[in-house]
Amino acid sequence: MADNFPAMLAAAVRARRAALRLSQQDLAAMAGVSERFVRFVEQGKPSVQLDSLLAVLETLGLELRLATRAREAARALVSQPPSHVPADAAAAEGDGRP
Repeated sequence: MADNFPAMLAAAVRARRAALRLSQQDLAAMAGVSERFVRFVEQGKPSVQLDSLLAVLETLGLELRLATRAREAARALVSQPPSHVPADAAAAEGDGRP
C-alpha cells in the first residue's frame, strides 16, 4: 500500500480536479501553492510538503485519513506489553496520583 500511495493520491487529485473543471494553474492559485507543486502531486512524486498537500486536498474537498492496519506486524506490536514502564508512572499508579 505504501508503495502505491503516491500513485493512488495522484489519480484521486487528477480525477477530482478534472471533475471540478479546474486547470492545474487554477487549483494552484486557489490552494496557494505553485503550479509546479500541483504537477508533482499529480505525477505521484513520492515526497511532497505535507502542508501544501493538505491545502490542495482541502481546496478539492478531499481529505487524508489514517487508519490502523490489521496486518500481522501491527497486531504483534499491539499485543506486546511495553518493554519499559518508567518508575514514576508505576509509583503514580500505586498511590492514585495522576
